[in-house]
Amino acid sequence: MQNLLDRLTAWFSGLWQRLSLSLPEGGGFRSRLAAILVAVFLVVQIGLAWYWSREPDPFWVRWDNRQAPAVAGFATTDTLIKAARTLLEKPGGYLSNDIGPPGVLLDNIPNWEFGVLVQVRDLARSLRNDYSRSQTQSLEDPDLARAEPAFNFDSESWILPTTESKYREGIRYLERYRERLSDTSTEEALFYARADNLRDWLAVVEKRLGGLSQRLSASVGQRRVNTDLAGDASAAGAAPRPDDIEVKTPWLQIDDYFYEARGATWALIHFLRAAEYDFRDVLEDKNAVVSIRQIIRELEGAQAPMRSPIVLNGSGFAIFANHSLVMASYLSRANSAVIDLRRLLDEG
Repeated sequence: MQNLLDRLTAWFSGLWQRLSLSLPEGGGFRSRLAAILVAVFLVVQIGLAWYWSREPDPFWVRWDNRQAPAVAGFATTDTLIKAARTLLEKPGGYLSNDIGPPGVLLDNIPNWEFGVLVQVRDLARSLRNDYSRSQTQSLEDPDLARAEPAFNFDSESWILPTTESKYREGIRYLERYRERLSDTSTEEALFYARADNLRDWLAVVEKRLGGLSQRLSASVGQRRVNTDLAGDASAAGAAPRPDDIEVKTPWLQIDDYFYEARGATWALIHFLRAAEYDFRDVLEDKNAVVSIRQIIRELEGAQAPMRSPIVLNGSGFAIFANHSLVMASYLSRANSAVIDLRRLLDEG
């Protein structure tokens, strides 16, 4: 080991001399060499951190496999597969379970990943329980029955098994379902593009958007009227709560919720575009195509490029921006449009 160190020292000494740089005597060169190596390491880590922190671009939603006639459900399944694969194949791969630098030091992209993952889990559950079943007593699809729990595996497991291996397992089951769905000569895989199925999934989307909007809008702190039991005179809660509630998102969690919302809206844009393909007949019958496009447009506003290196938390009408309130505004409008679309699917 000492001989190797001496050889490296001699090589760097010769290089230093060829560059006409003066060498310090004794151990000074080794100290300078160590400082240079540390500086190079830090520059590489900072470069990787910057590259890995870039949010993935949107991808093209396909409505058929280009080799067979379009079938209902292909767009939804294919888009779900692509969204899950993006988690694993984007720059840096899946970062939420990293235990080494620079991944372990990053914060924004892991929260973005969690926002996408929640939407992947919700759609996989709807695909298993609603879209692929004709009624409550029908059999569930075997591949979807395996895919859905795979995506619900611990999102931060780094060994035995790794999160990535379980999510790839879920993707493989979805690919098998997509392949069987595309084979129109058999009826092994089914997809029912009905209004009630779309409405049930949108009910979950509504709750997700509402929860994110509430946490984001609480970045400045608010006193809210307790409406937990409003509308039902006989309703009761597990524990009494005051009429006025102080709500404030902790300062260190503001950027976490912001990037979780960025990930959730990124995934929802793709899933809604797929739903526009698969449920086109239902939406046209309800005259609701423009409604789902309006939801997509509001969510696209939440994907505008971040021009600030940090998530600012100005107080409402103050000089500095409040990115959380801007994001909450987009999510609230999208949530309102989802409520209107669900009502239209139910009554139209």
